[in-house]
Amino acid sequence: MARVLAEDVCFHYPVYELGGRSLKMAVIRQVAGAKLVVDGGHTVVQALEDVSFELGEGDRLGLIGHNGAGKSTLLRVIAGLAHPQRGRLKVSGRLIALIDKGMGINADLTGMENIELPLRLLGASTDEVRRAQRDIPEWTGLGPFLNLPFRTYSDGMKARLSFALCTAIAGDVLVLDEWLGAGDAAFVEQAQIRLNEFIARSKILVLASHSLSLISNVCNLAAWFERGRLVLIGPAPDVITAYAAHASRAPLAT
Repeated sequence: MARVLAEDVCFHYPVYELGGRSLKMAVIRQVAGAKLVVDGGHTVVQALEDVSFELGEGDRLGLIGHNGAGKSTLLRVIAGLAHPQRGRLKVSGRLIALIDKGMGINADLTGMENIELPLRLLGASTDEVRRAQRDIPEWTGLGPFLNLPFRTYSDGMKARLSFALCTAIAGDVLVLDEWLGAGDAAFVEQAQIRLNEFIARSKILVLASHSLSLISNVCNLAAWFERGRLVLIGPAPDVITAYAAHASRAPLAT
């Protein structure tokens, strides 16, 4: 059974060598919206503070909030790419994280050679790898370019192969940062269809996005974050309405 359980999750990271005022201000602007505190003489960003929630099969959770609010950090913690200093995060079921578009690709290997390793890192079986080796060349339309090193690809070609790899095997828990789409209009439409099908096969979705309309259309639940804290979680329409009302009154951090 697919499940995501977070209990009082806390995550922070240090900010090193803030020697001058201009550098301090630059760092503060970079993490605007996050909470900076002094801990043991060091400045740290409290990216997540005491975050708790539980998701079961059928849940589609959208994460909303300004830059630095903690959305992407939570995705990385759920994906196992970062580990909380305090609290507990447990994921049951196969997890697929569409966060890092590089996802294990070796730039010196050919496109075909790059199909297996990233999928193995995602936990793909031999049958799933073989299925992807048949499906990806047709879907990407890269043809003979798949026999060339990945580093020789254009940005659009890299996006096609990376996206196809990300969506090649089904997962129980899907973690997605923003809405994937790159390249020309035809590819964006093609990718949208594939991604919709991919999401439909997942049992749990956690999506971070600045698009409230996207969250409203895709998710049944929403979680509003401010400065690392979970302000409100519940039915997406209710949380989006509360967040939009707050955002209209509060000036953005600069």
